[in-house]
Amino acid sequence: MRTASAMNATRKMAVLSIATSIATLALKFGAYFLTGSVSLLSDALEALVNLAAGLVALAALTVAEQPADDRHSYGHDKAEYFASGVEGTLILFAALAIIYAAFARFMRPAPLENLGPGVIVALIAAAMNYATARLMLKVARKYDSVAIEADAKHLMTDVWTSAGVLGGLVVIVFMPDWQIIDPLVAVAVGLHIIITGVDLLRRSVDGLMDLALSPPEIRKAEELIRAGLPPGASFHALRTRKAGASRFIEFHLLVPGETSVSESHALCDRIEHSIAAHLAKVSVTIHVEPREAHDSSR
Repeated sequence: MRTASAMNATRKMAVLSIATSIATLALKFGAYFLTGSVSLLSDALEALVNLAAGLVALAALTVAEQPADDRHSYGHDKAEYFASGVEGTLILFAALAIIYAAFARFMRPAPLENLGPGVIVALIAAAMNYATARLMLKVARKYDSVAIEADAKHLMTDVWTSAGVLGGLVVIVFMPDWQIIDPLVAVAVGLHIIITGVDLLRRSVDGLMDLALSPPEIRKAEELIRAGLPPGASFHALRTRKAGASRFIEFHLLVPGETSVSESHALCDRIEHSIAAHLAKVSVTIHVEPREAHDSSR
């Protein structure tokens, strides 16, 4: 479970994402109606997905904050992976809609208008997204929030999308005959968004399938376990998994058969405290075995 400060910080980021998405949504659709640019329409559609993603992230964080209960004895942290999966799916739908709109413009070209004011409005929206995404990424990394990180990366993707769109429109401002750049940029935006959506879906599936901790974290756990072992003790069958911000480590501890229950318990406590001091939000489960029984079974 997260601490109260972590829950408040991640919830504030989800609310900030929603507020920013509403503001940029209005700005981007305003820029589209000013110019008639299909690339700006693609940018506005992504802003619409940002809003939906922010709402999903807030809902997921609300569920993830709930304490463990009889039906969910390991807590509700995995709710964040559902948010990441939903956001990835929404991004893919937005990408398909953008590419469809771009091809429609290829088939029916239309002149662009008011490009100067439209570019300025879109630039303001991009700056808002950039500032929000940077802040959200900082908080997501501090509190290890999958949902906030996914939402922040989506916003940052939107920033690069806007940069590409604005670059294309600036070219058209100085070279009006190059109107074909507008739908071409929209197609490029759509393809880039597809990559982001697939990555979010992959991370969501990994989390729901109990992906192991990262190799550096596993190596650190192994080092800490070895450092805490007395002479004659060893370990095996190490398994790890991650659920949202929570980490789970379990292994079998082999001790000499004459070791008392109290001594084994104290040893387990020392190892658990050592791991908890180096890995955040970790739950350690240790199964103690007599070394002689394990050696004979081998």
